[in-house]
Amino acid sequence: MVFWETAPTIPDQPQFVRDWARQWQAAEKVVYSRTLAKPQSARTRLERAFDPDAVRQLKAGAARDITVDGPELAAQALRAGLVDEIQPIVCPVVVGGGKRFFPDGLRLDLDLLEERRFTSGVVVLRYVVRS
Repeated sequence: MVFWETAPTIPDQPQFVRDWARQWQAAEKVVYSRTLAKPQSARTRLERAFDPDAVRQLKAGAARDITVDGPELAAQALRAGLVDEIQPIVCPVVVGGGKRFFPDGLRLDLDLLEERRFTSGVVVLRYVVRS
């Protein structure tokens, strides 16, 4: 993710890359890691363990949406009931490996809110998690 720290300085970047980089740079970020010695980007704090109660407090006090990225962290947030929406991005490539999108043993009822198709074949889906 530290790519976004310098993305706008790379020549010939498309406008959407520069726009996303500015949003990413402006965001307060929390990185959960047991091995990282220190944060590698600005406006970032490091946490050693995922604490659902701390995330509930962060969520309650947030003025904007919070995102969770990465399958292991997302699995913990999903199991703790902290996720309101899921936004999978489907890419037209099969790689035959990697981590699963949803953790084993999890059942969620979802309602489709939005679907965006791109000419590249990428589809962005937006679901709300039913309570």
